[in-house]
Amino acid sequence: MKKVRLLFQGDSITDAGRDRRNFRDMGKGYPKYAAEQLCKDHPDVEFDFINLGISGNRTDQLCDRLYKDAIALEPDVISILIGINDVWHRYGGDRVETTDEQIALNYRTILKRLKAQTNAKIVMIAPYLLDCEDKDTIRNDLNRILPVIRSLAEEFADVYIPLDKIFDEALKTQPEPQYSSGAGVHPNTNGAMFIGGKYAEAVKALIESL
Repeated sequence: MKKVRLLFQGDSITDAGRDRRNFRDMGKGYPKYAAEQLCKDHPDVEFDFINLGISGNRTDQLCDRLYKDAIALEPDVISILIGINDVWHRYGGDRVETTDEQIALNYRTILKRLKAQTNAKIVMIAPYLLDCEDKDTIRNDLNRILPVIRSLAEEFADVYIPLDKIFDEALKTQPEPQYSSGAGVHPNTNGAMFIGGKYAEAVKALIESL
């Protein structure tokens, strides 16, 4: 039976209340639903799912822990969803002024190290923003970052999931603005199941190719 180690990496959207004493605990977010669907879709694969998302993380923090929490684990696939905190943390009480240029540099550094120091296939997921306070301000910042992330994905990623666009399309048919999230970023169960399903669909061909 084919074995695949798949590492979910990112911030609170990935962390989703996981038990940090057990990095194979998927938490309550999209990794849980993605893992369940992948097992159903690929019964011939023995998956080793690892979740090392950390709530509040920005790109610089992921960069700092990249060796311990990614490279050293030798994953076959690494999935990255990060970047919204780089924008979000520019506002509120504990501000961290990460520039657009620094975000791009951090993300490029992460991807270059993964390419140079692992054999992992890279799945990049675009950060997104749903209904929340200060939505317009944060959205304007995010809109500048998304093309940079998309460009990096074209250069480095094996799979790119444009989650911002996927959610924009889904919102047209969802019953109300907070159907998938009550806080703009953190998905509720509806949102986590939605992301997990889209993830499993997007990586299907990649898993089959391993």
